[in-house]
Amino acid sequence: MTMNIVQTLKADYQRFPSNQTYSLYAEDVFFKDPLNQFRGLSRYKQMISLIQTWFINPRMDLQHIERAGDKIETRWTLSWNTPLPWKPRIAIPGRSELQLNADGLIASHIDYWNCSRLDVLKQHFKEQSG
Repeated sequence: MTMNIVQTLKADYQRFPSNQTYSLYAEDVFFKDPLNQFRGLSRYKQMISLIQTWFINPRMDLQHIERAGDKIETRWTLSWNTPLPWKPRIAIPGRSELQLNADGLIASHIDYWNCSRLDVLKQHFKEQSG
């Protein structure tokens, strides 16, 4: 039975950061985002675990996912409450480019944010509405 990687990724986004399907990733997966760059599935799992540990109510809302050959592109918004006394809700809109290897595993996962790191920092201190 072949796994439909797009359907599996959609399900992973819906329950992010819990119960991710790490079997989709190559053991030496390369990951990069505006804050991190590393290689290795164990480091990737560690990063997801930190999100689960330190962020309150993390969500990954998937707006778009498309596969073309050995590339998968996603557009999403990552949001969470920061564990500060006023618990600001932070949102990062972005996209991911996933590259599959010959075995159909994700060999590269590169995230791009549609905002700057400074914009993310500023969200921690703006007046909260609602």
